[in-house]
Amino acid sequence: MGKLKIISARELLQILNKLGYSIDHQTGSHIILRNSIYPNRRLTVPNHKEVAKGTLRNIMRECGITIEEFNELLKN
Repeated sequence: MGKLKIISARELLQILNKLGYSIDHQTGSHIILRNSIYPNRRLTVPNHKEVAKGTLRNIMRECGITIEEFNELLKN
């Protein structure tokens, strides 16, 4: 199992964009994303300088990716 790196919301949005998610709207400090691929899942990303590890793990679980896949997308 790889190590999870703390990243900013901007970096997370770039990774999620590679997975087919795009910004739907923003409510306060939370950015709502929608997947263009069926079943059009919704994700909420806090617009913070550093996304907490637990929050990051939950977002990864909702996307269906592992830490290794996440780190690979982070490199590219």
